[in-house]
Amino acid sequence: MVRAYVLITATQGKALEVVERLRDSPGVLAADAITGEYDCIAHVEADDIAGVGRLVVDRVQAASGVLKTITCLAVQ
Repeated sequence: MVRAYVLITATQGKALEVVERLRDSPGVLAADAITGEYDCIAHVEADDIAGVGRLVVDRVQAASGVLKTITCLAVQ
């Protein structure tokens, strides 16, 4: 399995809605609203790197209120 953390910039005032949507998505292990440069973070898991890519594009980036994402693959 491949795990990654996705840093998310949300539309102003929509971070909590984004987090709630993501928590219900298959492949999303956890999602939280955070402080700092990004508004949310999601911990995701898939069978391979291509699966992580599909999950990020199809579920995270497609979620209403998501403006931008940065994906960080877990290496250990």
